[in-house]
Parts: sequence; structure tokens; C-alpha cells
Amino acid sequence: MSKPRPDLWRVGIVTPLKYLGAFETALEPFAESLSSFLADPDADEREEDVLWRLEGHGRTPPDRTALAAALAVTAAVLSCPEPEPDFARIADTDWVSANMRSFPPIEAGRFFVHGSHFEGTVPGGHIGLLVNAGPAFGSGEHATTFGCLLAIDRLLRRRRFFRPLDLGCGSGILGIALAKAGRGTHVIAADIDPLAVHVAAGNARLNQVRSRTSFLVSTGYDARAIGRAAPYDLIMANILAIPLRAMAADLGRHLAPGGVAVLSGLLNRQERMVLAAHRLQGLVLTGRIRRQGWSTLILSKPGDTTQRRRALPMPKRRPI
Repeated sequence: MSKPRPDLWRVGIVTPLKYLGAFETALEPFAESLSSFLADPDADEREEDVLWRLEGHGRTPPDRTALAAALAVTAAVLSCPEPEPDFARIADTDWVSANMRSFPPIEAGRFFVHGSHFEGTVPGGHIGLLVNAGPAFGSGEHATTFGCLLAIDRLLRRRRFFRPLDLGCGSGILGIALAKAGRGTHVIAADIDPLAVHVAAGNARLNQVRSRTSFLVSTGYDARAIGRAAPYDLIMANILAIPLRAMAADLGRHLAPGGVAVLSGLLNRQERMVLAAHRLQGLVLTGRIRRQGWSTLILSKPGDTTQRRRALPMPKRRPI
């Protein structure tokens, strides 16, 4: 039996759009991930005074005194009302598994994503992806995963990739899609969550691509196996805007000249922040996919695009 995961803690505030970026910065030290969305779904997201809900999630309770002080300082600098934070403890729930049966199969380009409950057949001309996300993110239903699958499909129509990295792999859906669609491709996939790595490896077995995938537990690019296998001709990172910005230099070092990066997990309005960090590393925007307020960015690193295939150094210890 797998070890139960700890409950999550959530802190939330409501603030006008024009102050949202500043309060994101204030809240960042108190959360492992941040997300924001319109407080009123029918409001115009472009209006500066429209209210947005900002939420942070983490596995440890936030320091309420320190958080209140950070919000007070930010409000004083902005000369705006201080938002009142609300806190909640969220019991660990396998939400994806609990709701998977309510989702129909998804078509994203050539990819046809379905769970084990699907009893039909994969349409002709499509590549079937059997993904039971379980407690790991990545069922294909979310706009960011959907956008990444579309980006992979478009890229594979133009070139082949032999050395891809899927960073923050979640359920493994993106790496599995590459392994199934890309001839001669061996994918290294990593996630900070050991349970996600376990789920991803199981999904690779279900899709009969386990021999063409390696799964690692890693905080960002820290795992030695990731460094040994660099440089990569494709790096996919479907995480969040703030970690993407923070790891831009690491991505630049690990991406081969002529390589491509697919980045997602960011809202449309966060594009500029993420792009600025990666342009400092010499990357160029070559495409974007927008869906339901979320963006998927396709960037390239100038250089020789000649693809020289060589064997991937396999991890000394395969955790799964």
C-alpha cells in the first residue's frame, strides 16, 4: 500500500487585477504553487479594477503572522486596501480518479486521450494515449496539457526529436505521447513528486513504451541523470509561471543549439514575464497556443539544427 500523502494548505486573497502581480510576489514565499482566476467569471479580465482571486497551495501551514506582514507592506507600497487572507486545510483526495469517468476521451491533434474506462476504439489516424492520471496531474482535459499535446503534434510533423526531457511530468502524458509518436525517441521524464513518477511509469507500461522512457524524481534540473543526458533537443515543462521563470537559466543550459522548448502552465497575462526570462537565455518565441485563458509557448534556441543521434546515458538507478 502506498504511503498517504499529506493534506494541502490553501491561502487565498481577492485583489484587483492592477495589484495582482505585486501580491503574487508577496504570497510566493508562503506557497509551493500559485494560481489566479477571475473572482467573477463573467467579468472582463482586461479591466484593471476587475477582482481576481489569488490562491497559494503548499504541504505545510503558512506562517500567518509573516504572511499578514507581507500583505500589509505590499498594500502600503501600493497605497491600496490590504486584502484579507482566508485559509483552508484540504484533505488529500484523488480528485482526478474520482472524476475521470465524467470526462469523455479528448482529441488533441493526432492524439486521442482516454482512460481505462473507455470501451470504444481509437479513431483511425490517431495515436491512442491510455492515461489514468490518478493523483498525478495530466489527464489531457486541462487547457495546458491540451496545448502541450497540440504543440508536440505540430512539432513532430516538422522534425524528429531523439533527446527530449519532460520536466514536471505529472501523469507522464507528454513523454508518453512523444515516445509513441516519435520514431527513435527515448524520453527522460522527471517530477518533484515520487508518487507522480510512480503513476507516470505505470502509464508508460500501459502504453507499451516503458522501454523508451526513463522516470526520475528531481527538483527541477537537480537530478544528476538529467545533467548527464544533456543537452536535449526538446524540453517540455508544463508547470507554473513562477517556477518557469525561476528555471529559465537552467533550461537555457540544458537545451541544445537548435533545440525547442514547450512551456505551459501560465495564464495569458503571464506570457510576458515568462518570455522575458527565456529571452535573456537567447531563446526566441516561434509559436503560441492559447486556450481558455491559458498559454502554451513554443521557443527555439538558435544554432545548428543538425540532429546527431547518440545513445542516452541511462540513470544508474531507475526508481520505478
